[in-house]
Amino acid sequence: MTFASDNWAGAHPAIADALAEHAAGHAAAYGKSDLDQQVVRRFCDIFERDVAVFFVATGTAANALSLASASRPGGVAFCHAEAHLVEDECGAAEYLTGGTRLAKVHGPLGRMDPQLLERAVGHYPPEFLHAGRPVAVSLTQATEIGTIYSLAQVDAMAEVARRHQLVLHMDGARFANALVALDVSPAEMTWKRGVDILSFGGTKNGCWCAEAVVLFDPDKAAEFAFLHKRAAQLFSKSRFVAAQFDAYLRDDLWLDNARHANAMAGLLAERIRASASARLAWEPEANELFAILHNSDVDRLKNAGVMFYDWNAPEGFDGSMAPDEGICRFVTSFATTEAEIDRFAATIT
Repeated sequence: MTFASDNWAGAHPAIADALAEHAAGHAAAYGKSDLDQQVVRRFCDIFERDVAVFFVATGTAANALSLASASRPGGVAFCHAEAHLVEDECGAAEYLTGGTRLAKVHGPLGRMDPQLLERAVGHYPPEFLHAGRPVAVSLTQATEIGTIYSLAQVDAMAEVARRHQLVLHMDGARFANALVALDVSPAEMTWKRGVDILSFGGTKNGCWCAEAVVLFDPDKAAEFAFLHKRAAQLFSKSRFVAAQFDAYLRDDLWLDNARHANAMAGLLAERIRASASARLAWEPEANELFAILHNSDVDRLKNAGVMFYDWNAPEGFDGSMAPDEGICRFVTSFATTEAEIDRFAATIT
């Protein structure tokens, strides 16, 4: 019963087959193969416009390089105080940007408050050399605690970014999960809202090792290419990342995988609501679910083979917990089955 992370899930069979299919023979290296170019065209179709696409190995690389493309001397980038970018990426953004600082913006349940973002940006007036200067805003969709920015909330972030001429970046490690939850098109959730650059995730949703940086202004590609190469993210045999994305995006597999993961989170939520010993900390919106459990139940479940993580209460959590209770995170994936959830339900009740 594995609910630790969607990173723990393996590869979807169609993606594994695609890698095997392209393992033989020869193809142009460094993103120049026919398959690489075919996948870029598919990204353009998906986003309903010309985009530039750069494959990277990890979401951390995608986020850090995205901010590096916006970086200037004295740069400051803004993200939620509990975002993966600032909490779990070991200073990668600061390292690959050459020193751009991350300024934490607060807001309930993983989402930045636009008024607090405006206030945070205001701490760096452009005429005051000593403070530095704002360069970018990064929002996570879906957020680190499984909540989602509505289109109106993305609009509010974009309005602040536009007003201050800042690059708007979206960390989409779970982009597909947010997309199907909102039931909108990729274009509607990104560039049509004012997003300039996207970290497009595949690894959590069925790929082996496939992430991408998507630039909605292809004119920025020539400059970004040097950042990409210098950060050791230009793969010689990039056709093997392209092969994954080729299968991932074909026939909407990526959306089907995300719908399944979200549906399994919904089913898991039903089981927890029915439990006498556990309750939801807040309503799940994508494929991450957070529950309040007694400490004794945490130990019992882990001993029974249920894999999950303890979690700190996030900003804006307004529930009450007893001294012997804590919050735990459960993540579902394309590989989660109803049988797993039923076994979990039998264990927790």
